[in-house]
Amino acid sequence: MSAPDARRLEELSLNSSSPPGQLVYDGWLVRLAPGKAKRARSVNAVYPSSLAVGEKIAYCERLYAERKLPALFRLTPFSQPAALDRELEARGYRRFDVTAVEAAPIREPGDDSAGVEPMALADWVGAVASLRGSPEAHRAGHLARLDGMPLEKRSVALRCDGAVVATGLAIVEGDCAGLFDIVTHEAHRRRGYARRIVEGLLRAAWELGARHAYLQVQQENSGARKLYSQFGFEEKYLYWYRGREGEA
Repeated sequence: MSAPDARRLEELSLNSSSPPGQLVYDGWLVRLAPGKAKRARSVNAVYPSSLAVGEKIAYCERLYAERKLPALFRLTPFSQPAALDRELEARGYRRFDVTAVEAAPIREPGDDSAGVEPMALADWVGAVASLRGSPEAHRAGHLARLDGMPLEKRSVALRCDGAVVATGLAIVEGDCAGLFDIVTHEAHRRRGYARRIVEGLLRAAWELGARHAYLQVQQENSGARKLYSQFGFEEKYLYWYRGREGEA
């Protein structure tokens, strides 16, 4: 099968981060799930609009204010209307968290994932939260979002002296797999654990029939991007957020 293009990668990314609370408003996907993940609590301007952009921004701002959430907008090269980024900037929304979406073909994995083991989703969410120092409310939201997602998932972990020191998640849709939550405890970095997690995720994805993989990584995270490039990952497009100063 042919590799997914950038627009299809964006669809896959939206599907794999779908929260319980969202609505479609004049072509914009408005996500309102509280928690750490900004993808689950931001506006994604997916389709062409019929209403004036100022009216739509004001409507979204009211929705987020009613739920005591900051108004966040996630922008991509495909956002509609094309002038939305400039309009938000003019209204005082700053740009931050520029992220690269990278993709690679999955080749039949080798045997470099020693120690990587499957983990029950609820336990895995707890392990990820512990590695990140996330509060309990964020853990509950993370689990609810993943548990309710109608896609195949494989959550894995790697232990050192019995304690989880690295995690990763593969979400498979068709022949494509997204790799998420690749986290290593700060005291255990630069020991090859992240490489073994990626290898384990690609193996799990391959076994589920996926032949293409994608992931999202902070643009300036040169260490992670260098690692992913060794598996063939290449940048396909960038996305970023806009929010009011002091709000994220």
